Amino acid sequence: MLLFQVAGHHFLGRALYQSQMVYLISKPKRSNVWSFKLRSIIEDNKTLMWSVATFHEAIQCENLHLDLGHFPRKAVQQDYRMPDVITVRVQTDPDTFQDVAVKIERPTFRKPFLGGFKSRITGVEFHNAGSQTIPRKRPEKGTTLFCRETQTVFQKNKRQQTANPTSTQMTKVGLYVSSVTDKLITPGKYLTAEEYHKRRLEAVIVLQKYFRRWHARNLVQKLKEEKRLRLAWEAQEELRKKKEKEDKVRRERERRLNPKTKEDFELLYHALESWRQEEIERINATLTGAERKAALCGLLEEEAQLIASIGRHKLNADEENQHKAVLHFLSKCAQPKRWKAYDGKTTEMDTLYTLRARELLEIYRSVSMNDIPQDERVDVLLTLRRTVEEHACELTKEIVELIDREVDLMSREVKECNLEGLRKRICTLFLQYIKTPKFNPEVAKILKVPPDPLKCYKNVNFCRSCENYLPSTEFPVPANSRTIGRCHLCCKLDNEARQRESFLKYRLILENLRKSEADYHDDTKIVFLVQLQDLQYMIENIWGCQSALSACSDLCDLVMVRWDKQQEWSPWNTILLTKDEADAHIKLCNLQEAYEAAFIHRIKQKHIRAKKYFAQIPAMTSFLPRSNKQANAS
Repeated sequence: MLLFQVAGHHFLGRALYQSQMVYLISKPKRSNVWSFKLRSIIEDNKTLMWSVATFHEAIQCENLHLDLGHFPRKAVQQDYRMPDVITVRVQTDPDTFQDVAVKIERPTFRKPFLGGFKSRITGVEFHNAGSQTIPRKRPEKGTTLFCRETQTVFQKNKRQQTANPTSTQMTKVGLYVSSVTDKLITPGKYLTAEEYHKRRLEAVIVLQKYFRRWHARNLVQKLKEEKRLRLAWEAQEELRKKKEKEDKVRRERERRLNPKTKEDFELLYHALESWRQEEIERINATLTGAERKAALCGLLEEEAQLIASIGRHKLNADEENQHKAVLHFLSKCAQPKRWKAYDGKTTEMDTLYTLRARELLEIYRSVSMNDIPQDERVDVLLTLRRTVEEHACELTKEIVELIDREVDLMSREVKECNLEGLRKRICTLFLQYIKTPKFNPEVAKILKVPPDPLKCYKNVNFCRSCENYLPSTEFPVPANSRTIGRCHLCCKLDNEARQRESFLKYRLILENLRKSEADYHDDTKIVFLVQLQDLQYMIENIWGCQSALSACSDLCDLVMVRWDKQQEWSPWNTILLTKDEADAHIKLCNLQEAYEAAFIHRIKQKHIRAKKYFAQIPAMTSFLPRSNKQANAS
């Protein structure tokens, strides 16, 4: 079928929109056939659309016999009705015509206004072409969106009757009904709305009472449990502190009875000096004249005996420590090469030099052992001889001679106590052999004195006390020093002879401070510049060797922490507290709310004193605040 839409005239265009039917021109009388003349051939399955403004631009009409002058426009529109099917004659060739049946489609709804224009003369609205198309249908979803059940109200009337109909029989003349099973019901008191709500309120109050009692009981039980746990924790902490104190006293006693390290001997000399001061005060307070002088002489003799006893312990400890130091030195040489891979695993590798150092270490351990059978001792000496004979020099020749001498003396059954000096000599020469880089190349990286003499001139300083040239690492360098002073050994001897102070407690405080600052990971630097003497001055002169809160004077229990934890540690941003007080201080968020104004003012005064002292040290001036630098410069 072909659908023709012709818009050649205003009347025809209006009729086309209003009725949505095709108006065809040139209808003969008494016939339903219209004649059109097309310029091209149109197939049956195609649709011809005309949207031209003028009639003659689209089609050519033959035999147009439509006189519109005799009929009004409205009358034509009202009287004429387009049939459902019309026949159209189409010219396919110059001499050939074809009749086509056209079905008229009528709209079933009023199309919305989607744009167009309106004629000012006739008032007719002309819609755009988009309003003439058939609307697109929505796709089927497979579900019913509108149903009658959801939009219709159904009413139903149904009678109800009890399942078992009953009746009541009353007593009358001639009929007796037993009243044994009857129940007498008396009406109760009528409750008003006010009384009802009052009774409900009283019931609610009772429920609240029981609930509050239950809640209070649970709260009391919880508080009791917390109190019990707190008391148990306090008792446990008290036992722990008591045990730590006992362990500390026992360790100090053990240190004084069997001193082994430098700190142990510092404690001994410090205890000796404290005892001497107490005895001098007692003698000066109780004795005078010749008795006082005699008592002081006796005190001097006792002091000399104690010093000699300490010296003997020191010789034994030095010998034992020297043996441990040698084994540690050789073990360090024999360690394999280590490096960490990208995945965090550690890789170890042995070289020829490390294997050689490990072999020499095992031989030295065997040679230095005592109380071993004679045949095993001979095997160790033979192994040592084969090892040193690989290199010919004066040292190896001397070692071989001493080995032969010891083997000869053991064959003659000489007592072992007479062989101790010979065995020590063999160990000393073999250690010298091991420390020679020519025989043990791995040891060249660890020796304090480098094999190359030219390297000895670098980083070497002169000690004016012992008059020795020592490496720079053997000299203490305080933060306020400008020149190189005495070496560590001279400072130690001077302390043992005069002041006899113990720096162990200050050293522990400094180590704990550096560990705690390293945990912050904020690249702090000042704490690693402060030396032991500087920390001792701060604790003794600025903080008075006591806690700022509890005035505890036990240095073993005191630590230094940051005053303001948001800033890095410095002498003007620190506070001296006990360990428990320090843990509580670090957890504070606002210092102004936690402490009183007087306490904060006192701490600030101590910080000002610390700034004044450390401003004299050149290394500390770069870390001072800018305002303080300008004040010092002025």
